[in-house]
Amino acid sequence: MDPFKKFNLWYNQAKKKHPFDHTAFALSTCLNNKPEVRIILLKKILKDGYVFFTNLNSLKGKHFKLNNNLSMCFYWESIERQIRIRGKSFLVDPKISDEYFQSRPRESRISAWASDQSSIISNEDVLKKKEEVIKKKFKNKIVPRPKNWAGIKVCPDEFEFWERRKFRMHKRELYFKNGDKWEKRFLSP
Repeated sequence: MDPFKKFNLWYNQAKKKHPFDHTAFALSTCLNNKPEVRIILLKKILKDGYVFFTNLNSLKGKHFKLNNNLSMCFYWESIERQIRIRGKSFLVDPKISDEYFQSRPRESRISAWASDQSSIISNEDVLKKKEEVIKKKFKNKIVPRPKNWAGIKVCPDEFEFWERRKFRMHKRELYFKNGDKWEKRFLSP
């Protein structure tokens, strides 16, 4: 089976079981041999990759700019499955970022302008004041996408599908790219 099709099959099973958390995944970045991991949400599935959106000045955005090798891990306890993905990452077409940004609630678009994601602030009042300034700036106007806010697509070169089995005899399937073709191997649990 094509790993993209298998991903979609498992993803949709997780969606049916728990529709509110199936998009959550751990994103791992690494810079200067210092790994970082955080939980974020998958926002788009494209034929060649998986898209999340972020402020490019955030820690994950800075890491991406300097090292576009990213890793994703979806874990769905409800269906006893996990998928690990490794691959190169690229900015999506600005039109995709614009379209997604405009689909977000107005308050979320305001927040994208108000927050210098990952930067240190003295207290929450700083953020609230900046939010008020942005609300006034865009009163009765469309809130455009900030230039530093974009979609990042992870293009897999490796998938690992893990299924829980009794007595730790879990099923593990590794798919990896060999030229233009996907090869499959089984891994010991």
